[in-house]
Amino acid sequence: MYAIIEDGGKQYKVSEGDTLLVEARELPEGQSEITFDKVLMVGEGAGSRIGQPYLAGAAVTARVLEQIRGPKLVGLKYNRRKGYRRKWGHRQPYIKVEVSTIRS
Repeated sequence: MYAIIEDGGKQYKVSEGDTLLVEARELPEGQSEITFDKVLMVGEGAGSRIGQPYLAGAAVTARVLEQIRGPKLVGLKYNRRKGYRRKWGHRQPYIKVEVSTIRS
């Protein structure tokens, strides 16, 4: 069985035991689980349920593994013959989670 959840403006297809990277958020001290309640679809095949847009009562619980930073992205602006160069970098923070239960 799998579920399609929405988090941070993105949609993820998850099954129990999957690990994924979600956008970082402020977590209370000592919190080790995240509950995703914006579930778009649960099930597989003929027994699947589809929300309008979300399923009422459905939730996906995930265990927090670690907080990491993504790869370095570098941007550059350049105007020729003007002596203008601007370079910047960015690293997106993520939370690595493991899906533990899917409740439909």
